[in-house]
Amino acid sequence: METKFDFSGKNLFTPIAFREDFNQFARLSETQAWSLFFTASREDSVLGFSAVTGKFWTGFVIATVVEAIIGTVIFQSF
Repeated sequence: METKFDFSGKNLFTPIAFREDFNQFARLSETQAWSLFFTASREDSVLGFSAVTGKFWTGFVIATVVEAIIGTVIFQSF
């Protein structure tokens, strides 16, 4: 079996967000941003390339925050 992965590189254990070749000021998709968040900047494609995945996590976080605010307002008034 032959692999083309370079195990001797200086960037092997460096988070991907701090590598010289990452991003070059390109826009990140929501899915890439969530992948970086969940993997502590180790991988930007762990959740795949579907835009729906990023929108799901963004909607989930927004819904959780809104639910917490509404729940606090309702239950703190009693």
